[in-house]
Amino acid sequence: MPFVGADLQAIPNHALRSYVECREHEILVEDVHNDTNSERRTMMRLEGRNALVTGAAGGIGQAISARLKLEGARVAAADIDPSGVDADAYLAGDLTDANYCDGLPQAAMDTLGGLDILVNNAGIIRRGDITQASDDDYRMSMAINVEAPFRLCRAAIPIMAETGGGAIVNTASCWGLHPGPHHPVYVMSKAALASLTQCLGRDHAHQGIRVNAVCPNEVDTPMLRTGFEIRGLDPETAIGELDCTVPLGRIAQPEDIADVVAFLASDDARYMCGALLEVNGGKPVG
Repeated sequence: MPFVGADLQAIPNHALRSYVECREHEILVEDVHNDTNSERRTMMRLEGRNALVTGAAGGIGQAISARLKLEGARVAAADIDPSGVDADAYLAGDLTDANYCDGLPQAAMDTLGGLDILVNNAGIIRRGDITQASDDDYRMSMAINVEAPFRLCRAAIPIMAETGGGAIVNTASCWGLHPGPHHPVYVMSKAALASLTQCLGRDHAHQGIRVNAVCPNEVDTPMLRTGFEIRGLDPETAIGELDCTVPLGRIAQPEDIADVVAFLASDDARYMCGALLEVNGGKPVG
């Protein structure tokens, strides 16, 4: 501020008016910002609703679980070991187990007393050209990124339909919408999930079930950092370099994704069906 510490009586009238107007604007913006934060802290858009979150122990999964709870939902956390998640129920298991997937929505309903929200968040990434991809890379990627959401949706939709509807949010990827280099197995699996989202969004809207997807680009999670370490890179340096490639100036934090998931799960997104929301800070895939 150019007049900080200055004698206001010595400032020309026209400059003083500008200074006062500027300060009033700053105070107004600050008040609006504080009011927005206060409103956000007290929002309970999901009060009384029950949610199942897969991949709940990961970086994005923990943020989603915390956000849904903050909004008033009761959360069942599903993962290999979900015990460290802030949740109301814990449904440990392996998403490559078909029986576990098929029974998970009913288990969540029985534990929580209902099922209004399903978040298919679990996912894995296998890197490299197709000539480097193993059978296990393909099998695991399709099992977790595609087959598990397929089974969970198939089991959850009848439950939701019986109680008047619900919301399903899939964690897809910008890479599934705009294929990038050297990740064909991952891109293929996320493209399948995006297509599934659009199909189900259309097919089950008449039942009051909204199916949408959030599509992140890079997110600062343990999975991303581990990927850098495997390739012999320093995670902090690598993330700093990634930050410089994003128009907003940084890659996403898990909370950036969780906020969009909460929006899609809420009545604020009541007219959205089959939407694929890119959350990328303005950065294209490439």
